[in-house]
Amino acid sequence: MAEEVSAGSGGGSSSERGGEINGVGLASMDSLESRWVFQDEDDSEIDDEEDDDDDDDDAPHRAGVDSEDEDTPEQRLIRTGPRIDSFDVEALEVPGTHRSEYEDFGIGRKIILAFQTLGVVFGDVGTSPLYAFSVMFSKAPINGDEDVIGALSLVLYTLILIPLIKYVLVVLWANDDGEGGTFALYSLICRHAKVSLLPNQLPSDTRISSFRLKVPSAELERSLKIKERLETSLTLKKLLLMLVLAGTSMVIADGVVTPAMSVMSAVGGLKVGVAAIEQDEVVMISVAFLVILFSVQKFGTSKVGLAVGPALFIWFCSLAGIGIYNLLKYDASVLRAFNPVHMYLYFKRNSVKAWYALGGCLLSATGSEAMFADLCYFSVRSVQLTFVFLVLPCLLLGYLGQAAYLIGNPNDAEQAFFSSIPSGAFWPIFLIANIAALIASRAMTTATFSCIKQSTALGCFPRLKIIHTSRKFMGQIYIPVINWFLLVVCLIFVCSISSINEIGNAYGIAELGVMMMTTILVTIVMLLIWQINIIIVLSFVIFFLGLELTFFSSVLWSVTDGSWIVLVFAVIMFLIMYVWNYGSKLKYETEVKQKLSMDLMRELGCNLGTIRAPGIGLLYNELVKGVPAIFGHFLTTLPAIHSMIIFVCIKYVPVPVVPQSERFLFRRVCPKGYHIFRCIARYGYKDVRKENHQTFEQLLIESLEKFIRREAQERQLESDGDEDTDSGEDNSFSRVLIAPNGSVYSLGVPLLADFRGTSNPISEASTSEEVKADSPADQSKSDAEHSLERELSFIRKAKESGVVYLLGHGDIRARKDSWFIKKLVINYFYAFLRKNCRRGIANLSVPHSHLMQVGMTYMV
Repeated sequence: MAEEVSAGSGGGSSSERGGEINGVGLASMDSLESRWVFQDEDDSEIDDEEDDDDDDDDAPHRAGVDSEDEDTPEQRLIRTGPRIDSFDVEALEVPGTHRSEYEDFGIGRKIILAFQTLGVVFGDVGTSPLYAFSVMFSKAPINGDEDVIGALSLVLYTLILIPLIKYVLVVLWANDDGEGGTFALYSLICRHAKVSLLPNQLPSDTRISSFRLKVPSAELERSLKIKERLETSLTLKKLLLMLVLAGTSMVIADGVVTPAMSVMSAVGGLKVGVAAIEQDEVVMISVAFLVILFSVQKFGTSKVGLAVGPALFIWFCSLAGIGIYNLLKYDASVLRAFNPVHMYLYFKRNSVKAWYALGGCLLSATGSEAMFADLCYFSVRSVQLTFVFLVLPCLLLGYLGQAAYLIGNPNDAEQAFFSSIPSGAFWPIFLIANIAALIASRAMTTATFSCIKQSTALGCFPRLKIIHTSRKFMGQIYIPVINWFLLVVCLIFVCSISSINEIGNAYGIAELGVMMMTTILVTIVMLLIWQINIIIVLSFVIFFLGLELTFFSSVLWSVTDGSWIVLVFAVIMFLIMYVWNYGSKLKYETEVKQKLSMDLMRELGCNLGTIRAPGIGLLYNELVKGVPAIFGHFLTTLPAIHSMIIFVCIKYVPVPVVPQSERFLFRRVCPKGYHIFRCIARYGYKDVRKENHQTFEQLLIESLEKFIRREAQERQLESDGDEDTDSGEDNSFSRVLIAPNGSVYSLGVPLLADFRGTSNPISEASTSEEVKADSPADQSKSDAEHSLERELSFIRKAKESGVVYLLGHGDIRARKDSWFIKKLVINYFYAFLRKNCRRGIANLSVPHSHLMQVGMTYMV
């Protein structure tokens, strides 16, 4: 292994409090309610952190005591009574429950929210009338009125089946506590089955109050079989991850194609109003609009959404108005397109050309995924109601009006929308259309930001700088690097492919890729989580996946016309995410294998073989259990080590938000005299992390003091329980804990049994006395309180001496005998990503004088 030591430099990882959680309070939450849990066959669950699997010397003294962090081969489902999560002290103190951040809005606020919803979520699907018919009839030219009716029937039922039935009525309900998108679905599945490839899950994660599992139903047996199959098959885990990564890469590709398609089609209307305008001028104006669009992205969803919401409302009203005008003026008989027989007749007349036209028909449903991916910005109900009562009726009227116009003017199919506008209203509608196109372009850009943040939190994308643009809503974010990256790729795309038809084909590929991945993941959610009737599940997946595959076959047939660029871009994004996940997994597994044994820690003694200087050292690492190997490098490299060491692990769990009162988990890593603790800071993928290091330190120390007090309280309760047991009464599962709010909880697990059973006394090496492991059960309460105060005083003195951030940077290199591909991936691709990603400590404003880092290189 290689090592390096440097002081006064940044890097590493950090932990910080989440931003404000609206309405979040935590009493006992689910802990107070009876619930169903998986229980080991021996009917015991240990909440003690024993970090070491190789602590063999303690085995005789810990008979019947298993680590909470070890998996058990057999489990059974039982119903538990009220219980207390032994990790979370603060969970006992704050009354209240989770509430939606949208619940308490008044009428005025809901109206504003509806305008923002229009501006952010529905811009993409709302601008589809600009280009849908134009692309369709470029592939299957109009040969009669029935062709227009048949194409209109395809568009109408595509709108009804995909955006309305699939997304609004089904998929939106598969949200993860308000979060949408492919990674939100993956997170939801990870929460109910251990399918994550990163082996850092702990049983304690399931006791986060937002980590709610379903009560057993009639379909539970099938759900458990699916869960077992997913958890035991490495192939299925990898396949599921690859599906999620493929869907996310298509979302990012969508973020490139959507601005190109929307802006180009809107600006192309100039060719109708000004005959002298050529395609090159349209491209140049589109490029200028795109630069402006991505430049204002940094102002945030709330500000921009509120500003453009009224503009989109005018746009939808204009669509409806033009549609009604054309229906009355030209031909109202197009209403017979609601008869699905016309779809059959359209295919019968045009055969292969009609199949090609399906790619253009799909464009009428683009933006459906944006409704789901952008869900984190708004409530489910606001999205559903806005679509059903405003967006869908206006879209239907718009398409009906265009079809009525085309029956009388079939030669204007190339610019169907702009040609159908009444001459007196052309320029106002043109202006509104361009504004709407710019708004639509933002829809998938904001969806891209959300998906990348989720994938970063779940270990599938390099860390990037994320700016939170709203104090009110945590989900509204801006990622500068991704924003400018999308702009560059979008400009290249527009300049290299200037044809609307080719861009439309690429658009269909990206959109369908996301749709198919969403269909598969929602099907898994139906089976594993919703546990609904198998007939309904099969009907959903067969119908919608079959429909999407039919559309996909149409757009793939034309992939050689330039739309292959989107596929290449999506493959590149997929490889970036897969390489990052693969490298992170190898790194974590190597750190677990090389962690320090407890035998070594005992041999070193409580002085750790060096000098313990006053102060607190916060050692950042990624291990959730065990003593990290990099700690040994600190011991051997530095002349002294701090009198108190806290291993800080930043861990993202598959929930959107972790309540602040459940943020930190504390454990004592070694016997008391060592003064070594572990703190696992848990974050959801929607949590905000931006606070200074002083605030973080204060919060950490306060949480540690609460943990110490509770530990002493539990020790006293165990001592009382031992006295009862000695008198012949077995109370091993009837001990109680009195919470600060007066509630009484049953403690059925000997949390500190390993400390009482330790037979190796530790020599005194600090200002805090060691409580003898074999102390008599009748130790007086005053002695226990005295010991508690001494330790708390020790913590305060260490805090006064200063806090230093010890940053452990672990890099990996492929062994010399590894395959060439592995060397290429690890030594070059993953190393490049890791070198250029954002360090976790960057969120904390830590002075360089408080930083010290050690680097290690692991051979994998």
